[in-house]
Amino acid sequence: MFELLRTQGRARRGVFTCPHGTAQTPVFMNVGTQGAIKGAVSAPDLVELGCQIELSNTYHLHLRPGDETVRRMGGLHRFMNWNGPILTDSGGFQVFSLASLRDIREEGVTFASHIDGRRVFMGPEESMAIQSNLGSDVAMAFDECVENPSPYEYVKASCERTLRWLERCKAEHDRLNAQPGCVNPGQQLFGINQGGTYPDLRVWHMKEIAKLGCDGYAIGGLAVGEPTQTMYDIIDAVEPFMPADKPRYLMGVGTPGNIIEGVWRGVDFFDCVMPARNARHGKLYTWGGWINIKNECYKTDERPIDPDCQCPACRNFSRAYLRHLFVAGEMLAMRLAVQHNLWFYNTLMARIRQALDEGDYDAFRQEYAQKLDGRLEE
Repeated sequence: MFELLRTQGRARRGVFTCPHGTAQTPVFMNVGTQGAIKGAVSAPDLVELGCQIELSNTYHLHLRPGDETVRRMGGLHRFMNWNGPILTDSGGFQVFSLASLRDIREEGVTFASHIDGRRVFMGPEESMAIQSNLGSDVAMAFDECVENPSPYEYVKASCERTLRWLERCKAEHDRLNAQPGCVNPGQQLFGINQGGTYPDLRVWHMKEIAKLGCDGYAIGGLAVGEPTQTMYDIIDAVEPFMPADKPRYLMGVGTPGNIIEGVWRGVDFFDCVMPARNARHGKLYTWGGWINIKNECYKTDERPIDPDCQCPACRNFSRAYLRHLFVAGEMLAMRLAVQHNLWFYNTLMARIRQALDEGDYDAFRQEYAQKLDGRLEE
């Protein structure tokens, strides 16, 4: 399921295996929230862009088109025509984002749909059932993501409840996988570490969830407003207590520099809407830093976005043309920009893996961690 090939310091190089194939790690999961990458990018496009794992959203697919509908269509892989690994998040973060519209109890969470306002209940069992219907290769446990910072006593109680929810998730996940007609009986379950910005709660919670023998473990509840260094400090505190033989996933992170630093601290899996979202607004990544393609200076620039890039946009079009598409409001602008940023992120991970294979990841980190998060100087 997960083979650790080599390490350099805390950085890890591995191979993850699931029913729909393998992924070389460290890996960035391309986010297709509702079964599609925003920006008119399809599943076949993801193959060309070097995507290894696609990530979809339990909350959104439950509301629309409905997980029962996806099940009747043969599961999410067939529905969106993606044959590689899929991870589905549990819906916990989306419930967190609906703070003014939710009610958290021991049984689960009642919240108002952002689509039509109808009341929806989701607890550990419901989240597992939805993800079983979707047939993803990795299901994430249902958890509570708290705001940072939150009062210590509230975060402590939340951690304890999330632990109890994980126990319920695991029992229900095992039951569903054993049912006749299960869409993906090889579906794995990852537990999620919570604890806000309190290192002692994070460590306690990680120790407790590690006892449950999940297939992998994630660090959740970060990159939600706390300083970047605080996020790194929490990873440093938690990592020694994460099982070394299981995949480690840092949820919702992040910038190229965040990923490089996360790998250096022992993380294997990453995801973030940032590359696609930034692309749709004209912020594009290059190996010298990012650019805003909508700026006037690119009006007659004949160069590709990045001369070192082989994505569909860079192979075929100039910066000037892409800027024109954005100014003119053409949908093609977003499609080409998203393709470029996803190619960049997937290539970044390939270069990280190469650096680990060659034993010079420290040098790679020193060269790129800050540069890639800064603006390109031309």
